Amino acid sequence: MDGSGHFFGPLCAQRAARWEALVTAYPSDGPGDYAALTDFVRTQLPVDRPYFLLGESFSGPVAIALAAERPPMLRGLILSCTFARNPAPSMRVLQPLVRFAPLSHHWSALAAPFLLGWRAPAALRATLRAALATASTAALRQRLHAVLWVDHSPLARRIAVPVLYLQAAQDRVVFPGSARHLASLLPDMTTVVLPGPHLLLQRTPGPAAEAIASFMEAHRE
Repeated sequence: MDGSGHFFGPLCAQRAARWEALVTAYPSDGPGDYAALTDFVRTQLPVDRPYFLLGESFSGPVAIALAAERPPMLRGLILSCTFARNPAPSMRVLQPLVRFAPLSHHWSALAAPFLLGWRAPAALRATLRAALATASTAALRQRLHAVLWVDHSPLARRIAVPVLYLQAAQDRVVFPGSARHLASLLPDMTTVVLPGPHLLLQRTPGPAAEAIASFMEAHRE
């Protein structure tokens, strides 16, 4: 949700010799709604060569919306620990409190067990603090509000490219129901369950990179 792109270093390093990775960072002060973020990312997509699109966690709906547009160069969609609609609908009752939520890097120690799991390396916890510090509190609140009300189910049904879903076995943020919901919308979606917490690409970049590489190679053309 920080949108900084800081966390993708470990994953990109796994396959640096086999793929060119373009990490798109969101503006630190906004926007926070999915429509505006989708418009922002669209301008970053390649138009002169084939590519795969990866959306992790908060950014899954952005990737779903872009894939639903069926850009001609898109070869496949990769979704990691994410959702097409609010993964916890019961939390909508807290919507009036979102504008008061103390979302900032100062709370990273409380968020770390949920995002990174217990006993996460100190370097990853430090990266989490740094990543959260790049986004303003206002932007984080807007993005949390966007999660509460998003439902890209109709858009997911329009996706025509192959889809890989990476599911974290110990995810304490996005539960298995979100993967099952996407599978119901995308009957040909491939789901790979890997051991790890919500930030799967950061805690287990090796196995995640292997799954991604296998998927990309199978659907290169």
